[in-house]
Amino acid sequence: MSNTTKVFETKLSQAKELLNTLMNPEITLEASMKAYKEGMELLKEAQTMLDHAKMEYETIKERIATTQQ
Repeated sequence: MSNTTKVFETKLSQAKELLNTLMNPEITLEASMKAYKEGMELLKEAQTMLDHAKMEYETIKERIATTQQ
């Protein structure tokens, strides 16, 4: 497993943990806002990683198609 994959999976895991924190009915408003902000940042970073991977995939796909012609 590549380092990038590990980082991506870690970000998703951390976001899930924060979601569980937010589901706690005894969480304070301050703690819930902090968890929400952290979770959104993690998801934004994970989405950026996915977008980058998609661009890489498309580049490779185009190179293969070009060399097969």
